[in-house]
Amino acid sequence: MFEDLSLLFLQQYWWVIISLLGSLLVFLMFVQGGQTLIFTLGKTEMERTILINVLGRKWEFTFTTLVTFGGAFFASFPLFYSTSFGGAYWVWIVILFCFIIQAVAFEFRTKPANFLGQRTYEIFLLINGVLGTILIGAVVSTFFTGSMFSVDKMNLTNLQAGSLAISRWEGPAHGLESLLNWRNVTLGLAIFFLARVLGILYFVNSVRDANILGRSKKQLILNALPFLVFFLAYILTLGLSKGFSVDPVSGTIFTEDFKYLNNLLQMPVVLVIFLLGVVSVLTGIGIGVFFFIRYGSKGIWFTGIGTVFTVMALFLIAGFNHTAYYPSTYDWQSSLTIQNSSSSHYTLTVMSYVSLLIPFVFAYIIYIWRSINKKKIDATEIESESHTY
Repeated sequence: MFEDLSLLFLQQYWWVIISLLGSLLVFLMFVQGGQTLIFTLGKTEMERTILINVLGRKWEFTFTTLVTFGGAFFASFPLFYSTSFGGAYWVWIVILFCFIIQAVAFEFRTKPANFLGQRTYEIFLLINGVLGTILIGAVVSTFFTGSMFSVDKMNLTNLQAGSLAISRWEGPAHGLESLLNWRNVTLGLAIFFLARVLGILYFVNSVRDANILGRSKKQLILNALPFLVFFLAYILTLGLSKGFSVDPVSGTIFTEDFKYLNNLLQMPVVLVIFLLGVVSVLTGIGIGVFFFIRYGSKGIWFTGIGTVFTVMALFLIAGFNHTAYYPSTYDWQSSLTIQNSSSSHYTLTVMSYVSLLIPFVFAYIIYIWRSINKKKIDATEIESESHTY
């Protein structure tokens, strides 16, 4: 079946899968957003324990999705993997460190004879929530703003090149320079506040504690407003900015005015996905703000699904419609596209057969999610549990 499809179709198919995984990752970062709120919503040790245990039952979903996202990128678009992960390694090392201390915190926070103390591990969770979201947002933004790297595929056949890699990072900061671009920081802050909004809505859906819920509505408003400001600012600048286009015949990279706005308008299906996503996110926030008491627990699903749609649409306009999804600001012709950075037809074909298992994996995740969330967590359940985070 898949072996009869063209290489271009398989490349586009896998970009859709990458886009879906990336959007699911952003949604699941409600865990990171919730971690930044444990001192704001939890004023007592029991309240913080409730919040951490609510998140502790889901944190592995985020970590697993991050690993799957990276693995899928490595297998389907290896040149991106070697360029970004191999060149911008400092920013990826910091991101990895953030997720390592998160795992350590959930594992050891309530262990007996914990010489670091619970507060230390709670601070670890706070660091993961703040840095993890902002840095991932900044990295994703480089799909539009570009990075300082060069690519020379001749190094594969040049014996005199020795151990030189195909791609080379052309800056000393190796990825951390992305934080010097205000547009990257803008998206990072948008992701940060979105994660906090999602975290609040998830708490409302999963916690049974009057004090925590009483503080949640105020925090929802306080975090939704900056999210909307940063998100709208980023979308406006993205639509008005130049983008990197690809000549479909020669493969030449050139800049195009209003490239990403043109991509949305020229791909009506993606435009519909984007608009549905934005409306759904706003609907979930509106439910949480204006119908908090009666329907507040439903807000996470509207905002969560909207997040998946919106982020997926952004990934699609970054890679489709003859667009360089990873532009090089050092050498335009080194920019990566889904055509020049993908695996072979054989590899993509084999992977496509494996991808048929994805619906079954999703079904299993949904089943486990529903099983875990059957009952809202309160102090009574925490006291009766044999294992707490």
